[in-house]
Amino acid sequence: MSFRDALRRSVFEGFERTEMPTTQIVVILGITFLIGLYIWLVYRFVSSRGSLYDRSFHTSMALISVVTAGIIVAMQSSIVISLGMVGALSIVRFRTAIKDAMDLLFLFWSIGEGIICGAGLFEIAVIVALMVTVGILFLEFLPAVKKPYLLIANGENADYEEALLACLKAHGRGIRVRARNLKKTGLDMVVEIRTDREKELMQALRAIEGIDSASLMTHEKEVRF
Repeated sequence: MSFRDALRRSVFEGFERTEMPTTQIVVILGITFLIGLYIWLVYRFVSSRGSLYDRSFHTSMALISVVTAGIIVAMQSSIVISLGMVGALSIVRFRTAIKDAMDLLFLFWSIGEGIICGAGLFEIAVIVALMVTVGILFLEFLPAVKKPYLLIANGENADYEEALLACLKAHGRGIRVRARNLKKTGLDMVVEIRTDREKELMQALRAIEGIDSASLMTHEKEVRF
């Protein structure tokens, strides 16, 4: 017997078709569904504190782990099914855009729980679920650093820039000019500033000659100019 034949024989013997009892399959999928339902509850609690909510994505949290566990159970039965699953999943392309990074976490969490439960490692699945929950809750309620403001100033001439920057330095910190838009009729500026004296700042800006209007805005995401 050649080395190739021995290797081929060992591979196929390692993937001999095994008939898994129906009760065992039901138990695996049932436990996976309970863990998926737990992920569904955690996602509902976390998403209720934000502004974005996708009902279809929320519902898929409880079911995607069950589907993944079913695939893992099927792949354990035969090498033919395993290779077929690999080929099928390599062809499928998912075009759904992930709107929030937290959704990506829950997506991988649900898929990972399905893989772990499909392999029969229920203790690891429970430990992972508890650890991820503790991490999410801890980081969710951890006080966040106050984000900077964006000041948008519109003026009838370009001579107010020095007075504007001096005023901002007197009422805040972290001054960064993000954009300048020079026009024939004046100058528009976007400046990033960190301050706890918003009212005093706006009153001081009113006294600067040359500024027609000024807007102080907060932003939740990163802004690039």
